[in-house]
Amino acid sequence: MLANKKIGFIGSGNMANAIIRGLLNAGEISSANIFVSDKDEAKLAEFANIDVNTTTDNTEVERNCDIIVLAVKPQIMDSVLRELSGDNPQSANADSSATSGVFNKIYISIAAGVTIEKLQSALGANAKIVRTMPNTPLMVGSGITIVCPNGNLTEDEIVTAEKIFACSGEVIRLAEQFINIGMALSASSPAYVYMLIDAMAESGVKQGIPREVALKLAAKAVEGSGEMVLQTGVEPLQLRDNVCSPNGTTIEAVKTLENNDFAGIIGKAIDACVKRGEELDKG
Repeated sequence: MLANKKIGFIGSGNMANAIIRGLLNAGEISSANIFVSDKDEAKLAEFANIDVNTTTDNTEVERNCDIIVLAVKPQIMDSVLRELSGDNPQSANADSSATSGVFNKIYISIAAGVTIEKLQSALGANAKIVRTMPNTPLMVGSGITIVCPNGNLTEDEIVTAEKIFACSGEVIRLAEQFINIGMALSASSPAYVYMLIDAMAESGVKQGIPREVALKLAAKAVEGSGEMVLQTGVEPLQLRDNVCSPNGTTIEAVKTLENNDFAGIIGKAIDACVKRGEELDKG
């Protein structure tokens, strides 16, 4: 599916790095078919050991690639988009598809707060655009990515775009109207989980357990609990109750969390994240 495609990344940060390494580790594409651009040559040097094509010219990536991943910060997206030709054959940097008047490139954005409407206004009404929201666990092959395609892609093209992220985890397709709540639940939520793991580990340290042991106990408990939800299909609160024994230790901890509005605090955090995402979408 991807073997005969050329995939370009504009921006060479951690997320681009994770996606590229996932593609190569999965054997989905040759390094010769991957292009990476960045104005910072020091960042590009980090790709030397995997033998991909690197350049400081963003237009070179667009010119040479079938799929262009816009892996830049939202605040510089406007300047990047101004360099690109999009679906305009007259201004394209002349490949065979452009000169024939058929421009089939797919543009994938991983930037928060950059809507499909904004991308289309820059790249053209006919541009094939996929807005995505990956999360950082892609770096260890356990990510999940929200995918929101516009109406210009065929089903096969959407599946091709999804495959890029599936090499480093799972993919969920959503309508763009849900992307901010999806972001709060997946892309931003690792930060909340890290706070939980740290708090649990610190409590262990206070009780005399070495920090590295406390961290492992807490992190593995979180990892395993997530797998229980996914693999059993049992509702999380039922799984919680299954852990609790009457008058036991776990129920005391659960009652303390409930008495301090644990669910309410998480809900408020999610709401704040969604609100900020909506603000960014509005520019």
